Amino acid sequence: MKKIFENKTILILTTLLLGALIGWILKPSASHSEAEHDHAGEAGANTLWTCSMHPQIKLGEPGSCPICGMDLIPATQMSAGSGNPLVYEMTPEAVAMAQIHTTKVGGSNASGELFLTGKIQADERENASVTAKFPGRIEKLFVTFTGERVQAGQKLATLYSPELLSAQRELLEASKSKTSFPELYQAAKAKLKLWKLSDSQIQAIEESGKVKEQIDILADQSGVVTQRNVALGDYVSTGQVLFNVVNLNKLWVLLDAYEADLSSIKLGDPISFSVAGLPGESFSAKVAFIDPLLDPNTRAASIRAEISNTGQKLKPEMFVTASVKTRSKGSSAELSVPRTAVLWSGKRSVVYVKVPAERPSFEMREVTLGSRMGDNYLIESGLQPGEVIVTNGAFAIDAAAQLSGQFSMMSRPETKSLEVSSEFRNQITQVADAYFGIKNALVKDDLEGTKKEVNQLSQNLSKVNMALVKDKAHEQWMNQLQGLKDASQKISSSPNLEEARKHFSMLSFHILEMTETFGINKDVVYKDYCPMAFGDQGAYWLSERKDITNPYFGASMLTCGEVKQTYLKGQPVLNLTGSSSASAPAHQH
Repeated sequence: MKKIFENKTILILTTLLLGALIGWILKPSASHSEAEHDHAGEAGANTLWTCSMHPQIKLGEPGSCPICGMDLIPATQMSAGSGNPLVYEMTPEAVAMAQIHTTKVGGSNASGELFLTGKIQADERENASVTAKFPGRIEKLFVTFTGERVQAGQKLATLYSPELLSAQRELLEASKSKTSFPELYQAAKAKLKLWKLSDSQIQAIEESGKVKEQIDILADQSGVVTQRNVALGDYVSTGQVLFNVVNLNKLWVLLDAYEADLSSIKLGDPISFSVAGLPGESFSAKVAFIDPLLDPNTRAASIRAEISNTGQKLKPEMFVTASVKTRSKGSSAELSVPRTAVLWSGKRSVVYVKVPAERPSFEMREVTLGSRMGDNYLIESGLQPGEVIVTNGAFAIDAAAQLSGQFSMMSRPETKSLEVSSEFRNQITQVADAYFGIKNALVKDDLEGTKKEVNQLSQNLSKVNMALVKDKAHEQWMNQLQGLKDASQKISSSPNLEEARKHFSMLSFHILEMTETFGINKDVVYKDYCPMAFGDQGAYWLSERKDITNPYFGASMLTCGEVKQTYLKGQPVLNLTGSSSASAPAHQH
């Protein structure tokens, strides 16, 4: 028994030790799981939920918006993914509730393509009025509503007329003695024909030998009834319009062109247009008429094209967005936007431009306004032809951006651009033109051409009058001038393309600084970036064309790169990072 007891004691002690050991091993894991659980709970607790329509609402848990009742979404979803602090993203539900409407900006681009807006109208030559040729009373109506389609010769109404009864009796009496008095017979028939009775109707009266108390009114042409002016039982007088009928098989496309664009539009120019009611479909026509008179309110003339309405897809009053292939380049300055698209804050004018993204996204853009033309404003700078702007709901977007802490009309980043004279800007534009020549020579792998263009750049630099800039602008230009000269000299003395391209990156840095600080007189230029240049260090350059042509690789990797920023003429460059947007090349020492 003693041995059994001792064995049990040893067994219990061993069990306790094993249990303690197992508990010690499992304890850190359990603590870790608990910590993870607490961390997850803490993360969930820290998630803010907001309303896509009312971003001022911020709650610690999901639910419904107390203002509009929409489901709340995580606050991080409101503006994630754009990468541009001037771009505000919205949900489709918010766009619908804010009643945001957009339209394409008119004007012309560099290729001579003119963007115009207008609408569809019925061809005036296809309009017809059905009138009463004699007085009487409407006994029957066969067309009872507008929009009804009718065919030529179709009965529209039946009329009772005492005057017509007398004219029929005259015909019957004259027909009895038509051999003796043919003139009276012909006069009686002519009277009925003048009242638009058809030959078959007149013949039926003669054959029956009886007057018809009711005469049918027939449609003169096929089309759609656009107006019904009579009701059953109405008395009508001679010449009164009973119905208006229009043939919609042929339509007019009426576009508004500003006076500055009229010189570039000629009869026969091809037009391509689309309508909002038929997304994805494009129609083509040609300029058939240019109105010789300007509208005194809008300062625009009407451009007309004619189109066959096959299938009756197009309808009058549809809004049209069109592009006209002109024979000459139009004026890119003559852009216009509706006044509802513009927000004002002191001297600043802001519009919101729709940008491509997975969700509806709108970029705040400063613009320079020209004169007001009716309900539109001319845009001197800040927009490109063909861009899509918000014409209704811009204030709602701006207010939502401001409430969510993003840049808005009342809160914008500092401006990097400095005000300089137009003469100075013209001079440095010549420097930029020579730079583009250097860039294009490197694209072609042409070392000699590169050095030739560098000499041109140096000559243009020497012509820049530094006395035209004062104070901070003078100091900035002197720093950039020295950098431009140094980079140019090193390119000129480069023994090969590889060396020239290294110094070109430094030249590009100073050209970009010059462009962002003072601006150049180019409608649009682009800051391009190649991430693979110089052993994946990356490098920037300025380009006068939108498509990528890489000066750091030339023909070997011609299209390597992407557009990082677009500079528009007259638009200030905002300092979004607080420093230069293009860092000095790391490989230069």
